[in-house]
Amino acid sequence: MAADTEIIAAIATAQGRAGIGVIRVSGPSLEWFVERLIGRIPEPRRAVRAEFRDGRGGAIDDGIALYFRAPHSYTGQDVVELHGHSGPVVLNTLLHRCFELGARLAEPGEFTRRAFLNDKLDLAQAEAVADLIDAATQSAARCALRSLRGEFSAAIHALVTQLVELRMLVEATLDFPDEEIDALDRSAARERLARLRTEVAGILTRAKQGSLLRLGVHVVLAGQPNVGKSSLLNRLAGEELAIVTPIPGTTRDSVRQAVEIEGVPLNIVDTAGLRDSGDEVERLGMERTWSEIERADLLLLIVDARCGVTAEDEAIASRLSARLRRILIYNKIDLANERARIEERTGTSAVFLSAKTGEGIDLLQQVLLRHAGWEIAEESIFMARERHLVALRSAAERLETATAQFDALELLAEELRLAQSELSSITGEFTADDLLGEIFARFCIGK
Repeated sequence: MAADTEIIAAIATAQGRAGIGVIRVSGPSLEWFVERLIGRIPEPRRAVRAEFRDGRGGAIDDGIALYFRAPHSYTGQDVVELHGHSGPVVLNTLLHRCFELGARLAEPGEFTRRAFLNDKLDLAQAEAVADLIDAATQSAARCALRSLRGEFSAAIHALVTQLVELRMLVEATLDFPDEEIDALDRSAARERLARLRTEVAGILTRAKQGSLLRLGVHVVLAGQPNVGKSSLLNRLAGEELAIVTPIPGTTRDSVRQAVEIEGVPLNIVDTAGLRDSGDEVERLGMERTWSEIERADLLLLIVDARCGVTAEDEAIASRLSARLRRILIYNKIDLANERARIEERTGTSAVFLSAKTGEGIDLLQQVLLRHAGWEIAEESIFMARERHLVALRSAAERLETATAQFDALELLAEELRLAQSELSSITGEFTADDLLGEIFARFCIGK
């Protein structure tokens, strides 16, 4: 991205017709800009009704202007927001007027990047802006808002502060061995290091839960034809999404639906039944089923409770990767005189239910959350991305190595330094420019 000395402008509201559309402008010293656009300089942070004017003084629109003087703005620069009537013609005409006054179109995420560069947000908070916009559930939105308010960053800063204090003790002992300073209290230092490892592990657990809320879980329903995969999808979704008939092979292509269980988003895919078939269309559907299974985070392997696990079901299971998490579903218990229950088996869980009547669906939801990795209350979760998890894991590994090398002070000091660097990368204290470009390029234009 270009330097933040340029004026940038973009439409900040969604495309299409609506009651209000907003254009956002950011740059250094925008008083002249807003004066030429609306004929006066409004009082900072006070909404004023204004007529937006073209280069000849003619009216483009009649709306509301807001002027935020630096540094008291979202980006830390002067910011102007123009609230007008939303429509492609009106907003684009007003945007081109901003271009005539010297602005250029903002790149994706450029407003938030400027907020980061001007110390209005740290990097974790900046990423939380995009996560809040993209949140698929209320739980995800609440977690993203907590990260945006700085709760995740505060936890990381607290860890870094403890690391700095421990490093000071270690490095003072190394640098001034003959001076009259307190020697490194090994017992206290070990306790500090152990406490740090425990706290990093706790934050990593909370961050993993936030990552689960952000990304959701890709759940695939698979099994032989006519075992009730489509009925189970409809039951979990709460509506008739997939066609259900007693004719085997009805589902020939994947049917997808987003489902929320206790705030956790599940992306559920119903697939074509797996069996030997000479039908070309059905065969293509089964190829897609196996492709979906390869991408699954969690597989629900469904069998008919009246028959149990047959040789055909065993053949399907034998093709599955050993690393794939799976739940065995015994469906149609209403026809098999079985009761709803969960049976824990080696490496998996078996759930007995009826997709038709709904009996046992609550048990399946419990098992789905557990196998998805949902463990702790939402109120303590941080919204996190994969790079945050990588940094936390790396910091945990560095601290583990530091513990093993505790008596070699030079090595201990270096591992503590590397752990601090990993944690600081989360908030952006030590972050490469190419990573910043990658992060902000995924934002929408105007944010």
